[in-house]
Amino acid sequence: MLNKKNLSEIKIQDQKIIQNKELNILEALIPVVLLMTMLAYNIFIAGGELLGEYSNQFILLTGGFIAAIVGFFNKVPLKIMLNEVWENLKSVFVPILILFLVGALAGTWLVSGVIPAMVYYGLQVLSPSIFLPASVIIAAIISIATGSSWTTSATVGIALVGIGTALGIQPGMIAGAVISGAYFGDKMSPLSDTTNLAPAMAGTGLFTHIKYMAFTTVPTIIITLIVFSIISLNIETTGSADVSGLLTTIKTTFQITPYLFVVPLVVIALILLKTKPLIALGAGVILAAIFAFIFQNEVLSSLSNSNLKAITNAVFVDTEIITNNEKLNELFSAGGMKGMLWTIFLITCAMVFGGVMDAIGALAKITKALLKMATSIFGLFFSTTMSCLGLNVIASDQYLAIVIPGKMFKKAFEDKKLAPENLSRTLEDSGTVTSVLIPWNTCGAYQSGVLGVGVAEYAVFAVFNWLSPIMTLIFAAFQIKIRQLTTKNV
Repeated sequence: MLNKKNLSEIKIQDQKIIQNKELNILEALIPVVLLMTMLAYNIFIAGGELLGEYSNQFILLTGGFIAAIVGFFNKVPLKIMLNEVWENLKSVFVPILILFLVGALAGTWLVSGVIPAMVYYGLQVLSPSIFLPASVIIAAIISIATGSSWTTSATVGIALVGIGTALGIQPGMIAGAVISGAYFGDKMSPLSDTTNLAPAMAGTGLFTHIKYMAFTTVPTIIITLIVFSIISLNIETTGSADVSGLLTTIKTTFQITPYLFVVPLVVIALILLKTKPLIALGAGVILAAIFAFIFQNEVLSSLSNSNLKAITNAVFVDTEIITNNEKLNELFSAGGMKGMLWTIFLITCAMVFGGVMDAIGALAKITKALLKMATSIFGLFFSTTMSCLGLNVIASDQYLAIVIPGKMFKKAFEDKKLAPENLSRTLEDSGTVTSVLIPWNTCGAYQSGVLGVGVAEYAVFAVFNWLSPIMTLIFAAFQIKIRQLTTKNV
């Protein structure tokens, strides 16, 4: 993910966990059960159209309203609930701006020829037989270098989905590979915000945390690569025979030149130099617009009678570049900032629900109930994992899924004489990586919006993400690399 100082002015690790003695566990679960029931009905029975295009958003707001009613019955003032909702909304203000910029980036990178150039050269290098494992590795390298799964998806992720789609590979498979690699890098990079946040919550050092994470993370990424290698060798693609035709169409539609790679390289360089994401992505939009004027006059003329208007439309609204290949027509379309509105509304509504749940004390109550189940060492790891997963679903935010269990379970790990890196590793293995598997979580909504692939389509293929919590529980069950607390650790 992006650096937490850039995500929010709020120091989330200092966030107060709201307790409510009036609330019991059954009451805390009422909004959760009803929300899950409504979402399940909408997704599996109503086909996502229960209340129209924005069904999930309305359902999340309804869940927040139900939580507020529970809060009123348990003497929680409206002012407190509104304050927590406001704090949640403030915490996603910068991510929302980033989403708008990513929409603009997709549009300008399309009309400037940056994405077509990536697809053009990528088709010549990446064959179907190695594409998926190669995507995992490429995404992992970029994410380790930038410390950001979001930046990885917004740059090479978009390109890899384009290349893979042109090769006839299912978008869900490609997105799963990109996300697997991106979150591996996100976990293991010292530049990542969650990689800094988890040890801060547990009370251990950054590099101690990274080294200890490697025990579970390296086997998980190896298994992920093996799975994608097997999939690559067994999938049937339709694009391999058409590559020459695709290359010809791209070449005749756009002016393709290696100079176009200057744009993504500048963005990645700015991120590596720790430039604020808003500035880095904004620079990517401006630079792409300039390159569009330099290299793609014919494309701009085909979109509008004014080149400036064509660029403006690419930034703000839908852009479709028509070619003689249907596959490329689908690929060469972008929604601009307008295309990000659905995702932004989803994140906003999720923050409302999470804010009310936090304000009425439901998040703390549910976590405490899980803590009571931790009677053994494995039970402690299992309860922590379930708490992280549950908060990713309920609070819709991976930071709360790290912060709240981190604070609530810290003493329990100490009481069991377990070193703090056990807790920090479990927080990352369970909280960081599973956030992207929840459609209404900020991470799931972001990745789905940026890559243009639904969470339901890529979830099963995001092997690294769902395997990570399983791996950490396997290590706990068999007492593998469970470090004991010593005087040196204290």
